[in-house]
Amino acid sequence: MYVKVVLDGHDLDALASFWCAALDYEQLGIWDESYRSLRPAAAGAADGPPLLLQRVPEQKAGKNRLHLDLHPDDGPATVKRLAALGASLVGEPNTEYLDAFGTTFQIMADPEGNEFCVVWRTRPLERDLPSSDGE
Repeated sequence: MYVKVVLDGHDLDALASFWCAALDYEQLGIWDESYRSLRPAAAGAADGPPLLLQRVPEQKAGKNRLHLDLHPDDGPATVKRLAALGASLVGEPNTEYLDAFGTTFQIMADPEGNEFCVVWRTRPLERDLPSSDGE
């Protein structure tokens, strides 16, 4: 069994362009006007689940109950790159976990309003640091 993530939208071509550029994915052949299948690009792609874009008649209403978290090496640069591709910022970067875990995240929305987060570490967790006693 494998997991595929499904995103709803109206303009599937625009969403496919955005998500392919955002995640280094490629679009598979179009088998129906109501769906677009995306997967990690073959060479050097990030490890990620396949995405299925699904055309729906209704507009997005309210907060997503499920969303993607992207974990790049350079969060601020990724936020800028995704904004240039057509994503929008949702609020300010969240630093609630900065002191405790060295983590910051920025909520963003794709061109049709589907929220996702860009999450990055500003320092390693103490448990990930080498111990001072040589262990």
